[in-house]
Parts: sequence; structure tokens; C-alpha cells
Amino acid sequence: MTSAYLPAQEAIMKPKQSDTFRDNAQNCADLAEIAKDEPTYQRYKRMEAAWRALADEQDWLDGERSPVSRSSAVPA
Repeated sequence: MTSAYLPAQEAIMKPKQSDTFRDNAQNCADLAEIAKDEPTYQRYKRMEAAWRALADEQDWLDGERSPVSRSSAVPA
């Protein structure tokens, strides 16, 4: 007996790509905290920032956020 393939179920079970990127950012933050020297610490912090920026970009691409953040918006 075979089961029917339901694409909607796959979408429900699969985490959002931006969440995966944020998990990667958290991993980098954790690694930075145990870094043995300053260059390694800085490298992980840069990687963390890059993953967080990528997550924000993915949220925007997915239509979940505005392309203009409130902090950089020009007041009316």
C-alpha cells in the first residue's frame, strides 16, 4: 500500500528558511562565546550578523516584512 504525496504537508513540516538561517546565526553566536582568541571571536560575530541579515532578507522575499525598516525610514 502506498501513501499519497501531499505537498501541503511537506510545507507544514518544513521550517521556514529564515528560521534555519537564524538557527545558523545562533550557532555562530554560541561559537563566538567559546572562541579561544579575538580574531576567532570576531569571525563568528561577523558570520552571525551575516546569517541574521540573510534571515531578514528571506523574510522580506517571503513577503513577511517591509523592505524598509522602521529605523531607516525617512520621517514624513
